[in-house]
Amino acid sequence: PVSLEATTTPTMLALRRTLPTVSRRVSRCMSTAEASDGSMTLNFSLPHETIYSEAKVSQVIVPGAAGEYGITADHVPIVAQLKPGVLQIMHEGGDPEKYFVAGGFSLTHENSVTDISCPEAVKLDDIDPTAISSNYEAAKSAFSSAEAGSIAAAEAQIDIEVNRAMGAAIGLSLS
Repeated sequence: PVSLEATTTPTMLALRRTLPTVSRRVSRCMSTAEASDGSMTLNFSLPHETIYSEAKVSQVIVPGAAGEYGITADHVPIVAQLKPGVLQIMHEGGDPEKYFVAGGFSLTHENSVTDISCPEAVKLDDIDPTAISSNYEAAKSAFSSAEAGSIAAAEAQIDIEVNRAMGAAIGLSLS
């Protein structure tokens, strides 16, 4: 007779050790997926205001620095830096709510909760195209008169980029 220990390979030993852990993880994932109602929880905050706290939404489209992406219930956890652009919040059965954000961070947790923190956010409907054009021209002027490499030049460059992105968000072409 051949003993069981004599035929045990290192691969079999590794499987014996990891199988219970993998089984628990798969079981947890399956029970979470079955429990999901299709909505996610959104927390959207600015330094001076909370726009949403524990709001149930169907999807959020984020202007990530590495590219735009959508978040829905049961999304994998992710941390992303935001670039200036449009943040879209989809409510069940309604039109998307759109905000221009100047930057910030998005943190999606494994329990279908997403936290978005931005230094500033403005509803697209509240943006004045004339003010954007005027601010863009003022930023270009400040940049051209600033000393190369100075803080003033860097601040003007940021103003140019943010105003260009804000203009693009409302269909205004600035060059």
